[in-house]
Amino acid sequence: MGLSIFNSSFIMEKVKKNKTELTTEEIVAKYRPVVSFRVRKSLGSSTPDWEDVVNNIIVNVIEKLQKGEFRGDSSIGTFIYTITSRRIIDHIRQKSKVLKHAPEPNPFLAPYEEIENKERAEVLTKAIEKLKPKYKEILHLYYYKELSRGEVAQRLSITPRRVSERINYAQKLLSKIIKK
Repeated sequence: MGLSIFNSSFIMEKVKKNKTELTTEEIVAKYRPVVSFRVRKSLGSSTPDWEDVVNNIIVNVIEKLQKGEFRGDSSIGTFIYTITSRRIIDHIRQKSKVLKHAPEPNPFLAPYEEIENKERAEVLTKAIEKLKPKYKEILHLYYYKELSRGEVAQRLSITPRRVSERINYAQKLLSKIIKK
């Protein structure tokens, strides 16, 4: 969200404060640093989206001012501070809601599982060494380099269908070699 929202027709909206009238631009210029400080302090400056939160707060303040939700019972600073506090809490709740639904990390492998995985890798490496070079190369590009079938086809000057056929055939050969 850029500052373009502040250049629209409501810039001349006035907020009365102690016999002084402030434009929306003046409010933004005066309170944006305060809001930024409060958000960074609450969320931490290492939080990558703190600036988005600040922008959302400023936009929210302007919308509320436009709708006439600021009655003047308190200072404009208190009004903005209250909105800032509520939006920070909303942001934290949203982030914690996302974290609650995040998958649990995989548990550490038992020592015997690590040994089994290493043994499987060795068996697979030896099986791959027994393949013809054209099958080794296609497996290397597709699985190790993580190229798409189209990219592998371009590199090898063959069709994507041919890439699929070679990958499938190489997998069948590996399966046979490992079973022996």
